[in-house]
Amino acid sequence: MSSRKNQEQLLVGLDIGTSKVATIVALVDEAGDVDIIGIGTSECHGLKKGVVVDIESTVQSIQRSVQEAELMAGCEISSVSVGVAGTHISSMNSHGIVGIKDKEVTKSDIDRVIEAAGAVAIPADQRILHIIPQEYLIDDHDGIQQPLGMSGVRLEAKVHIVTCADSAIQNVTKCIVRCGLEVDSIVLQQLASGYAVLSKDEKDLGVCMVDIGAGTTDISIYTGGAIRHTAIVPIAGDQVTNDIAVAIRTPTQSAEDIKIRFGCAISQMIGTDESFDVTSVSERKAMKMSRQTLAEVVQPRYEELLSLVMNEIRRSGFEECIPAGVVLTGGASRMEGVPELAEEIFHAPVRLGVPKNVSGLQDVVKNPIYAATVGLIQAGLSTYGDYKGQSDKKRWWKKLGRIFLGEVN
Repeated sequence: MSSRKNQEQLLVGLDIGTSKVATIVALVDEAGDVDIIGIGTSECHGLKKGVVVDIESTVQSIQRSVQEAELMAGCEISSVSVGVAGTHISSMNSHGIVGIKDKEVTKSDIDRVIEAAGAVAIPADQRILHIIPQEYLIDDHDGIQQPLGMSGVRLEAKVHIVTCADSAIQNVTKCIVRCGLEVDSIVLQQLASGYAVLSKDEKDLGVCMVDIGAGTTDISIYTGGAIRHTAIVPIAGDQVTNDIAVAIRTPTQSAEDIKIRFGCAISQMIGTDESFDVTSVSERKAMKMSRQTLAEVVQPRYEELLSLVMNEIRRSGFEECIPAGVVLTGGASRMEGVPELAEEIFHAPVRLGVPKNVSGLQDVVKNPIYAATVGLIQAGLSTYGDYKGQSDKKRWWKKLGRIFLGEVN
């Protein structure tokens, strides 16, 4: 984050995904208006299901993406907010209670109750990523969103805790530091996507957001304006690509192109006369294939994926608490027929979520593929609930970066 112009700040979101790295640069003014001034994308082959498995390859992808964004924005990027996903992420709901010291809630009381709520046992190889307040109670009066200054004797906080594998976070940080960048913050990917695509009304009423990426499908459920449940399904767009590659005997990259250009999640939506050319493996001659045949390969995988999401919603206990329905986002949600298939499976209204409340290059970023990246910038404008102060977090990440560079022991 760096200063630019009077009372404007430069914020950068870096989404390191399983299939791509996206960097978005935005100018943010005092009113919180986001003006997108630079975008960079690069293919990524260094992650598997959201987790870094090849540091060198990931570093190169980040560098290409950042350089492209710098060139478009006409600025130098020094620090980024980065999203994190993967099957190593876990979450739980917790609560804490403290006495109100001077019979009036102060910032210190709020910090203490959040800290008490976050005092939970987690495995030694995990660390807490976020502690997100859901609501506060003062002397059994519930539904309080901002308790500061209120009178009472006892303060209680209900929170959502997100934990992650320490090694996974260290590897992501190591890649970013190797690129000569600092980490402003690390944000759970579906939290970031929620900032970009969900409205306040949806969060208040109750909504489920499903971010279908390449490696994982990330789920978050909101009710009463707060996040209540997060989960990750280890099936996503890459499995669809692999199914296509195997079924029609074509290289993986060709299968990905075919999926994007001709894929449809409901075979009945396609005319019988629609066809396309398929590149065969090795030197064999290209062949014709109907889109309907392709849809018969794609549809079962999307049905499986969406059914797993439905099972997770039921398991969470919030199935009856999302009258606003389901919002789909992420690159693999863009396929024709996916929202319609989702409505059949969820028995709820479904819409496609694209980033909103941005200006500048909005025609480019109004695409589900950029939901998490734009959301990382919007999350930087909010105190999204982590009880640690931004200055403390930033000092921690900077120290971690210097450790990786060998500057401190």
